[in-house]
Amino acid sequence: MIRFEQVSVTYGDADAATPAVQGIDLTVPEGELCLLVGPSGVGKSTVLNAVCGLVPHFTGGTLHGRVTVDGRDTRTHKPRELADVVGTVGQDPLAHFVTDTVEDELAYGMESLGLAPDVMRRRVEETLDLLGLADLRDRAITTLSGGQMQRVAIGSVLTTHPKILVLDEPTSALDPAAAEEVLSVLQRLVHDLGTTVLLAEHRLERVVQYADQVILLPSPGAPPVMGPPADIMAISPVHPPVVALGRLAQWSPLPLSVRDARRKAAPLRERLRQAAPPTGDAEAPAGAAAVPPTAVVAEVSGLGVRRGPVDALHRVDLTVRGGETIALMGRNGAGKSTLLSTLVGMHQPSSGAVRVGGAAPHRTSPRALLRHVGLVPQEPRDLLYADTVAAECTAADQDAGAPAGSCRTLVGQLLPDVPDSVHPRDLSEGQRLALALAVVLTARPPLLLLDEPTRGLDYAAKARLIEVLRALASESHAIVLATHDVELAAELAHRVVILADGEVVADGPTDEVVVSSPSFAPQVAKVLAPLPWLTVPQVARALEATG
Repeated sequence: MIRFEQVSVTYGDADAATPAVQGIDLTVPEGELCLLVGPSGVGKSTVLNAVCGLVPHFTGGTLHGRVTVDGRDTRTHKPRELADVVGTVGQDPLAHFVTDTVEDELAYGMESLGLAPDVMRRRVEETLDLLGLADLRDRAITTLSGGQMQRVAIGSVLTTHPKILVLDEPTSALDPAAAEEVLSVLQRLVHDLGTTVLLAEHRLERVVQYADQVILLPSPGAPPVMGPPADIMAISPVHPPVVALGRLAQWSPLPLSVRDARRKAAPLRERLRQAAPPTGDAEAPAGAAAVPPTAVVAEVSGLGVRRGPVDALHRVDLTVRGGETIALMGRNGAGKSTLLSTLVGMHQPSSGAVRVGGAAPHRTSPRALLRHVGLVPQEPRDLLYADTVAAECTAADQDAGAPAGSCRTLVGQLLPDVPDSVHPRDLSEGQRLALALAVVLTARPPLLLLDEPTRGLDYAAKARLIEVLRALASESHAIVLATHDVELAAELAHRVVILADGEVVADGPTDEVVVSSPSFAPQVAKVLAPLPWLTVPQVARALEATG
């Protein structure tokens, strides 16, 4: 169905530049779900874009070799000539939308293909039900949460019934329940209709158990390795926590799901019963002393926020202290992003009060507010305006009044291999997010807000991010992050606050809140329940202590 024949792609001067990908020679069979994995920046999006014809017709660059899709050569067929065969959803749902409302967006692709009105009506209704979008059918797309937008983007390609689906990070902005719904829909399309699905995803704990084949891009420019999921996970530099636990416990074959791991975990649970309970992973980095929560840096009391006809927040109470890391969790549309943006003055409360650094954010000038709070939004490009990484860093140093080179040092910590001369738009989604984070961190605000900070990050980049955030917390900075990444919350957060329909429904220590939740518990907690371990590093320390 999809055939790569000695494919390489080079951007810029084809003679001087290093290929973004090279040596790709493989076939994705019809009716299989194939997972594309690898560290950030190895060319996964380039491979996906080559399938739908965006490479080279839209992105530019030079494509050597040949890519055929259902017998059509992408060099001679432009994306519009492949639209009846290939449905594509990129990393950025906003860039995908053409119309104003959810229902119109679901119908647009079918209108472009000239389908009959009764067929369009039936498929729109089916897709609304499949993806849980029925209540949003008349909503303006601009009023949706990031996760809701992602479901609409996926739905808009499902309605055309393509033979091939190409998906780039399809669950990155989805809550755990919504991610399972989307993946179950994809699995049903593969099994029942013979649809071929090629998807790239960093949150492998969500998807690897669904894959028929895995394609690993081990490093930039390296040829891919393709095989069964368990075989590839055994050699992959990126792997989910359940695989890391299997490697630690030396299980063979490696488990790909919580259920597989629980079947093997009885001896490990017996060993851990002899160990001291974990103290948690939300700790200071090596060489730094842990700092207990100190003075209040932000306080929310009885907060209500209306966004158009929607009550986005209702009677929210939250106190944030220095040195504390709080994870905001909850389903898509629960109000997490609205709460963060209210803390930086983007929304005026309709009731209640918000104080950050003693000031009301919506009445404080942005320059004055910068000394108290910084926000890294879901869309990092909103913060990036310069033409190069170096220019972004220079501007960040000047805006923050920081010594020259401060921002570039942070970029080096988060993105070790990114040159100064690259344009931010040429970075991967994860790399752009890391650059935006470095820009905000340059001002070293007492309160740091992060909206989906691990979207697009591989496990190594996420580990580097965690170390940076732990160091900030150890210096009495407060951190509030809105996330669907349960593994991040388990490793980093002292407290978890769960929102539902704009209200706080749970607020407590991480180990108490997430372990009791089937949706928000990390993989290790599910495997080792009822024991209190949440992460692989905690298990490793316990096994080392018991010899």
